[in-house]
Amino acid sequence: MVKEVTLTESLKEKLKNFLSENSSVELINAYLYFIQNKFNLQPVLYPKKKIIYVSYDDALSKIQKDEEIWRETEIKISFSHESVNDNTKKIYMCPFSGKVFGDNTHPNPQDAIYDWVSKCPENTERCGGLRVKRFYVSDDPEVIKSYLEKNRPKKPITKKVFSSSMSGKIFSTQASVLKDFKENYLRSMTLLEVQNQNKFEIENSFLEFIQAQLVEDKVAAFIEALAEYDEFIPYVQKWLT
Repeated sequence: MVKEVTLTESLKEKLKNFLSENSSVELINAYLYFIQNKFNLQPVLYPKKKIIYVSYDDALSKIQKDEEIWRETEIKISFSHESVNDNTKKIYMCPFSGKVFGDNTHPNPQDAIYDWVSKCPENTERCGGLRVKRFYVSDDPEVIKSYLEKNRPKKPITKKVFSSSMSGKIFSTQASVLKDFKENYLRSMTLLEVQNQNKFEIENSFLEFIQAQLVEDKVAAFIEALAEYDEFIPYVQKWLT
């Protein structure tokens, strides 16, 4: 037996606003909006694999089982007042010498770092007899700040950092990599968008949840709950005619 639906004041207010802004909304769309808010669902799409997950945390835990999102590495930091300053937003780093070029301290930092690593005497990596042209990129303020720290040692130092497997960019912490992943490699969706799309796969447990909610008895209980309030009666009458 399906339990009666209880509408909290918060849910009532959200539904009222949703229905007033979408006067011609269909019953199932209103019901999906209700379900999303009742269970505080925040679905996300992972475009790379075309899979929709119930939440960011669920996506992260399941994606990390199948592929590497970040990896730990080290960078060499060579301090230079001329290369980085308080207005630097992006840096290009030589992994061999610690030489760095800032986006605001060089007219073309990407070309400069490419040229530097191809000639860097500390670059011992070879491919076909030529120096490899490998370098790091970072727009993480904490990584950039490392080059501005006071009481700098005279010699280059090494620092543990985290590299994004998606972009290759360097971040100061694992949390920063995951924040970048959430903001740039996942896309938020509404439950209505999830239900109406046909291009992406819905993760199994999320699909089972949706199917368990989209049953006649639960939808009927939703209608009965709305019918208890005068402001929702016009919508209920329209859906039942």
